[in-house]
Amino acid sequence: MSGRDPLSDLPERVSIVEVGPRDGLQNEPAPVSVQARLELVARLVAAGCRRIEAGAFVSPKWVPQMAGTAEVFARLPQTPGVAFSALVPNLHGLEAALRSGVREIAVFAAASETFSRRNVNCSIAESLARCRAVCEAARAAGVAIRGYVSCIAGCPYEGTVPIRRVVEVARALHAMGCYEVSLGDTIGVGTPRRIVEVVRACASELPLSALALHLHDTYGQALANALAGLECGVRTLDASVAGLGGCPYAPGAAGNLASEDLVYMLEGLAIPTGIDLERLIAAGAFICDLLGRPNRSRVALARACRRSD
Repeated sequence: MSGRDPLSDLPERVSIVEVGPRDGLQNEPAPVSVQARLELVARLVAAGCRRIEAGAFVSPKWVPQMAGTAEVFARLPQTPGVAFSALVPNLHGLEAALRSGVREIAVFAAASETFSRRNVNCSIAESLARCRAVCEAARAAGVAIRGYVSCIAGCPYEGTVPIRRVVEVARALHAMGCYEVSLGDTIGVGTPRRIVEVVRACASELPLSALALHLHDTYGQALANALAGLECGVRTLDASVAGLGGCPYAPGAAGNLASEDLVYMLEGLAIPTGIDLERLIAAGAFICDLLGRPNRSRVALARACRRSD
């Protein structure tokens, strides 16, 4: 047999954004204490995670799981080379983040009109206007900005979302000053073909280096979709320890792409991440034990079974 090696275009290194302390925990039915969140972050840092979304400056009335984010940031471990970020929905949230010394924020907008109205009670255009105001103030404060686009593969209300709309939202966020735009399969319906189509379409108008993927595993496609993104040239992937998280609008949602599973796959592809898999598994076990819920990482479960044999 001859021909091109299908893995020849994979990156030499991949950056993982650990979103468990924010996107993962905010979907839990009960709030998690500040101390427990700090312990989770400390374990993730010890495992080698270098980009961690540690909280969200949102109203505790609507997202009680993120109450105390200001205290979390005040007590985060000061580790050289580790960047902590926070989700910020509006100017009020940005002001709170700045008072807490946050140096990187994330803003978000949906590619679905109906999802936008159900999630943040405004149209896509209005949502982008809010983001623009936040980005202008953040840039003036010298804060780095990351952007999220929701529903890149599908919407629970509208079904398939036009790719052109995904591109428009991604382009708008990048133009506002987002150094990186994370394309989110919010309800986990995407397949590799869809991911390839979305990445290629966005890369036609944004630098490929500015694109990341945020994948949910509702239909068991997250790892396959991650590999498809890597083959397209994506170098940054979001993941959540123990597969924490999910989307309340996706029936049967199984959470985010598990960080342990992603690291295991990347190690098998000889792509370094700088993350110690065993310590990462231990961090996932810690938070799952605390929450009293099963671990959604297949790698963590397999390693646990192997140790018990």
